[in-house]
Amino acid sequence: MKFTTKNPQKTLHLVSLGCTKNLVDSEVMLGKLSEYTLTNDANNADVIIVNTCGFIDSAKQESINTVLDLDSSRKENSVLVMAGCLSERYKEELQKELVEVDIFTGVGDYDKIDVLVNEKRSNFTNEVFLQTEINERVITGSNYHAYIKLSEGCNQTCSFCAIPSFKGKLFSRTLESLVKEVKALVAKGYFDFSFVSQDSSSYLKDQNINNGLERLIEAIEAIDGVKSARILYLYPSTTTHTLIDKIAASKIFHNYFDMPLQHISASMLKTMKRGKGVEQLKELMEHMKNTPNSFVRTTFIVGHPGETQEEFDELCDYVKTYGFDRANVFSYSDEEGTSAYESLDKIDTKTIDKRAKVLGKIIEKMSLEALKKEIGKTIDVVVDGPSNEHEYLLSAKNLMWAPEIDGEIYINDNELEGEIQFGVIYKAKVTELAGDKLLATILN
Repeated sequence: MKFTTKNPQKTLHLVSLGCTKNLVDSEVMLGKLSEYTLTNDANNADVIIVNTCGFIDSAKQESINTVLDLDSSRKENSVLVMAGCLSERYKEELQKELVEVDIFTGVGDYDKIDVLVNEKRSNFTNEVFLQTEINERVITGSNYHAYIKLSEGCNQTCSFCAIPSFKGKLFSRTLESLVKEVKALVAKGYFDFSFVSQDSSSYLKDQNINNGLERLIEAIEAIDGVKSARILYLYPSTTTHTLIDKIAASKIFHNYFDMPLQHISASMLKTMKRGKGVEQLKELMEHMKNTPNSFVRTTFIVGHPGETQEEFDELCDYVKTYGFDRANVFSYSDEEGTSAYESLDKIDTKTIDKRAKVLGKIIEKMSLEALKKEIGKTIDVVVDGPSNEHEYLLSAKNLMWAPEIDGEIYINDNELEGEIQFGVIYKAKVTELAGDKLLATILN
């Protein structure tokens, strides 16, 4: 995601790669560098920052390519900064090899980026940065929605994931700091919030509080002006039926259940160190699906070392039967520092790619079926602006859906007497599915 605005004096070009948690950190950096004017013209920017992702091979390669591409065309005397997860994970190697970069920093100094840029020096603080006070963030991409980071780090030991090796153990923000931030954003006009972390359902467990998300829900519901909220990245072994019921009872939080399953075979889940019995996991998933007006999203990894064809077939059958609203499939990526990396039971790339393609087609068909079920429903939407598809179509988001990842809805008609306002909640009736996009009419 690139951030832009208009120009005068000192200019800044920032590229945020990877997840929404990275995006929050990028917004903190933008706040600390508020004296700079954002520009889309990287070639002439005074400062260029790439907030990198180091999760899987494709993300790592994208991060490095982005840095090199920006360096190749930047003006003389500009400052190129490499920040974030990839920079943290490979700090020694990258500082030796990427001579093009002027400043290296990792995941601990987002709130010090103004100092590092002014002094033109690299720095790697040992602790991961987590906003505990009200930092002045520059919210990007929306005038009504903001991401709120719950915690950093992770206590899980998934076989394929290297995040704990450079982000450390779970460290939660206080509930008080979260409430302050949401109240401050509501005062600026924001009313829709997505709460994110590596393992959201473990929020506050590091503070010996086992019902952290339940407490969060109650606290956010008490804030005047919050109209919509959802929790992203629930973890199977730390999500309870009680939490699902708490979300279902909320008038603010949508019945939006985002839980990366990664697999469904009992033996594969054990190999992946995912830590929940399959029967209990399936019961949990059924409880989510049977919750009225629920929306269930997940991700899967195919080609993990040791995955047999039978186990892959079992996964495909489960996806077909369950009927997720949205899902993503990732090909297994060999990551240093993980237990899977040491496995002797690796699967060849050709087989991994084939399995990803097969499951991807199943997911594509499943997602279209989920969209078809929306036809005829009356839903809450927020209109974001003109669509890129056609000048007579407006782009809107189902208020329940998460921004960007769940798709957009095209508004092609309305029953209002006045003009449609952007960033405002409307009732809309879904009329048809055109390709993979829903069309809807704004109701009076």
